[in-house]
Amino acid sequence: MLASGNAGKLKEFNSAFNDLNIELIPQPKDKAYEVAETGTTFIENAIIKARHASQLSGLPALADDSGLIVPALQGQPGVRSARYAGESASDQDNLNLLLRNMQKIDDTHDRAAHFYCCLVYLRHHQDPDPIMAKGIWQGQISQTSSGTQGFGYDPIFYVPSQQCTAAELDPVNKRKISHRAKAIKLISQQLKKLIF
Repeated sequence: MLASGNAGKLKEFNSAFNDLNIELIPQPKDKAYEVAETGTTFIENAIIKARHASQLSGLPALADDSGLIVPALQGQPGVRSARYAGESASDQDNLNLLLRNMQKIDDTHDRAAHFYCCLVYLRHHQDPDPIMAKGIWQGQISQTSSGTQGFGYDPIFYVPSQQCTAAELDPVNKRKISHRAKAIKLISQQLKKLIF
């Protein structure tokens, strides 16, 4: 079970795991599957989500926790990336707050940022040895928003190697170079060893 109801994530993971003969199903849209992300790290939150989904379903579970880290802001928005501007904040609210907080930072080096993704696979809800993988995507926070692809902070996440923001990238290309793509590749290799 994928510890998420996000259809986009489900499609991306199922595509990546196709050759492993693993089929992921989304967690039910049931309030019982909602769990508080009380961890202070992405790893802790991914484990919390995977354990909860596995315990309720009785199935192995895969969870991810991802976010944006800006060193000049002491790592913010970090594990609170989706709730940076408040619990009911929109993607645009979060993006606007980050841009406001970056206004006094002009130097390119100080505008460095990276997306981080942690994936956790549990064989069962009491699994003491979860399989984990992380992916990091380096970039910078741009001065203004640009692009319509993607979601979240993509319009202000400038990728120097591509000379555009994540929101200006072709979705197929993004799925090859993103933090999630890197983590998926690593966990796929580990799962292949486990299964075969």
